[in-house]
Amino acid sequence: MTDLAAPPASDAQRLTMFGAEWCGDCRRSKKLLDARNVDYDYVDLLLVGDGADRAHAISGRTQIPVILFPDGTHVVEPSDSTLHAKLTQLGSIR
Repeated sequence: MTDLAAPPASDAQRLTMFGAEWCGDCRRSKKLLDARNVDYDYVDLLLVGDGADRAHAISGRTQIPVILFPDGTHVVEPSDSTLHAKLTQLGSIR
């Protein structure tokens, strides 16, 4: 995991997760990503001033986590099975 205030524009092939430590769904999704050794950028909404605005611009919603995939799709508050299936589809995990 890489903590970034602003993921590089040229780094479109990386997964980006927007979340906060107080959020149980965020902690659960981070745990899955970490357990599966997925390389991703983490935008902590408590530390990044425009993080919540960026997450909202992607999802159109205020719920977190928002997980943006390299293929341009995203999920909001995914279940572990949904996140695992998407990572498998993308070839991020086996």
